[in-house]
Amino acid sequence: MKSEIIAVGSEMLTPVRQDTNSLYLTGKLNELGIAVIFKTIVGDRLQDLASVIRTALGRTDIVVLIGGLGPTEDDITREAVAEALSLSLRRDAAQVAALHARAAAWRRSMSANNLKQADVIDGAVVLPNPNGSAPGQWLDVAFGGFRKLILLIPGPPNECRPLFDIECLPRLSAIVPKRFIAKRTLRAAMIPESQADSLLAPIYTAYEDVETTILAHAGDIQFTLLCAKPNLEAARQRVDELAGRMEEALEDWLYSNNGDTLEQIVLYYLGLRQATLAIAESCTGGMISQRITSVPGASRSFLGGAVVYWDELKTTFADVSPALILQYGSVSAEVAKALAQGIRLRTGAALGVGVTGIAGPTGGTSVKPVGRVYIAVSDAQKSETIERTFRGDRDRIREWTTQQALDLIRRWLM
Repeated sequence: MKSEIIAVGSEMLTPVRQDTNSLYLTGKLNELGIAVIFKTIVGDRLQDLASVIRTALGRTDIVVLIGGLGPTEDDITREAVAEALSLSLRRDAAQVAALHARAAAWRRSMSANNLKQADVIDGAVVLPNPNGSAPGQWLDVAFGGFRKLILLIPGPPNECRPLFDIECLPRLSAIVPKRFIAKRTLRAAMIPESQADSLLAPIYTAYEDVETTILAHAGDIQFTLLCAKPNLEAARQRVDELAGRMEEALEDWLYSNNGDTLEQIVLYYLGLRQATLAIAESCTGGMISQRITSVPGASRSFLGGAVVYWDELKTTFADVSPALILQYGSVSAEVAKALAQGIRLRTGAALGVGVTGIAGPTGGTSVKPVGRVYIAVSDAQKSETIERTFRGDRDRIREWTTQQALDLIRRWLM
């Protein structure tokens, strides 16, 4: 079955508000084997919303509307659904009583406009909302000669999600044909998205019953494989078969076949080798350490490190020679290597990492442009330093540098 989620509210069309409810509901719908094929955000205009609803009903089986169920003039979801279906609204006496009881419990007087929350579309089932004053509504109607389900859900996340789980999921489960879903997430680091797709597209396109989605961000690529079958074993078999072929094609670009993050994998390898890690960061300002320490139990392998932005602190905390900085510059392969060796020796870690670079937007030269970074890894036997030049703004350069550093550690430990 196909569905569409419509987020209602002009505030969603501004840069200050994001629709996060639809992500949650998409996951829940997918678990039932319901594909979300459209997501729409529409402002608080009755005709616009009614038009969007009619369009959604013409192309999907299930329409979920989030928001617009409050007491104010711009809360128009009930009215828009009624108009789209040529139905009327009735004021439900039980809901009126519930609104008065809620106001009394809070020892507040109730404004007259609150009563519009008791308006129910003809034929709708009222969905109780224990966390708010606006109930949801469930409609099972015919539109264009086909059965359609329409769900009206309040917008605040603390109301939307519990109501959907308690009131909507059981109803949907009873209607939707039983499907079992298998899911796998593969993750690869620092491989260009175009190169990854050229490797994998000939493989995953042959599996028409497995939905493959690709999400790339700052040197990290996630491949999510989703398959729905009448039984779980069949779904898992198809996903595992495809995942195995994709893993072979990705070779050592792949770092996880079950959705683990790169920092989790780094800590896994450190634990496997009973090794410890310390980091001296300049241009990343502690971002690498932050990612590692976001993993519970990181202290078993990660000793810590230092943010050494100022050249004097490179000397103080990582014993980098001032003469070395003067000779090669603070952004250089030589200083990155010295940072890695110095922080390792100062902390007693088995592995040291040093990072220095020019994150911009100023500070670049023709020889060392903005985006130039040096990352070094050192243990008791050897050291390795890599040079990269990342494009983009300051945030992007720092994110890519962090990802590259973690991937270098991973490869060192493999």
